[in-house]
Amino acid sequence: MPYFRVTVPDPDLPADVQRALAEGLTGLAVTVLRKDRARTIVHLNLVPADRYYVGGTPLAGREAHVEASLTAGTNSAAEKAAFIAAADELLSDLLGPLPRSGVALHELHPESYGYNGVTQLDYYRRVVAAPAAAPEAPAAPIAVAAR
Repeated sequence: MPYFRVTVPDPDLPADVQRALAEGLTGLAVTVLRKDRARTIVHLNLVPADRYYVGGTPLAGREAHVEASLTAGTNSAAEKAAFIAAADELLSDLLGPLPRSGVALHELHPESYGYNGVTQLDYYRRVVAAPAAAPEAPAAPIAVAAR
């Protein structure tokens, strides 16, 4: 269940560009990170430029930053690197040349991350019990201490 927060210092970003950002990141989550489209969330955080600081001063120009919350252990280093490169390209394609853009992937332990009141750990246990139930399965086994 990936959650993407995209911060762009432009509260007047056109609706078609907003939609393209959401659709583009969702598509990359599905194709590059192997995530379930129905469980992918994109939150656009459009802020005034005077609330976005670089080097301690308000921004002069356009920038963008993407942060993603992902379940730890569900993607390889190569998949994460490919996503970061593709997301940066998507930002430039939709927002124009950017002097700076960032993509951060935050990996959360499956016991500490959930969706609809169910931890990712419990979700993956259900997937193992019924493999055809959901397409978003971990890339590598998640080590869990017995309790």
